[in-house]
Amino acid sequence: MVQTPSKPVTLEEFLKLPETKPASEYIDGKIIQKPMPQGKHSTIQTEQVTVINAALKPRRIARAFTELRCTFGGRSIVPDVSVFVWERIPRDENGEIANVFQLAPDWTIEILSPEQSQTKVTKNILHCLKYETQMGWLIDPDEKTVFVYLPREQPEIFDEPEQQLPVPSFASDLQLTVGELFSWLLE
Repeated sequence: MVQTPSKPVTLEEFLKLPETKPASEYIDGKIIQKPMPQGKHSTIQTEQVTVINAALKPRRIARAFTELRCTFGGRSIVPDVSVFVWERIPRDENGEIANVFQLAPDWTIEILSPEQSQTKVTKNILHCLKYETQMGWLIDPDEKTVFVYLPREQPEIFDEPEQQLPVPSFASDLQLTVGELFSWLLE
């Protein structure tokens, strides 16, 4: 849903607005509210973060976050899952994880909702790839397909259950097939 304010809003003005549920994003000068996550989306998102954090967080390699606002390159987006290499996680003066992330994730993962525009989501992934994101996934639960995006490369399509999904180099310990990912919908 696009919200059209009576006058154009700058990124700085957008960031001062109250948060919405579901989150709104600032893209190309427009405020666009994300769709409310439904069952398949929520299941894949929750399981994905759990699997990534179980593999990478204990050794302080990286950490996955859900619905984290990332503001960079003139946009403020909220990927379904944002993964940051440990050293790039913003910290406050107490050493705790900061509230504001003004950088692109190292790995961005989007899960397509039935009423969501694949074009809009793909544009967000491509925007991330321009700003140091190493890999983007677009998961389509209805098609049981994962599109994998890398900087300056053609997207790859993974839709066979036995296919091993590629991960960024920092996540090389993470092993996940297409079939394992979509089996979460049966559990």
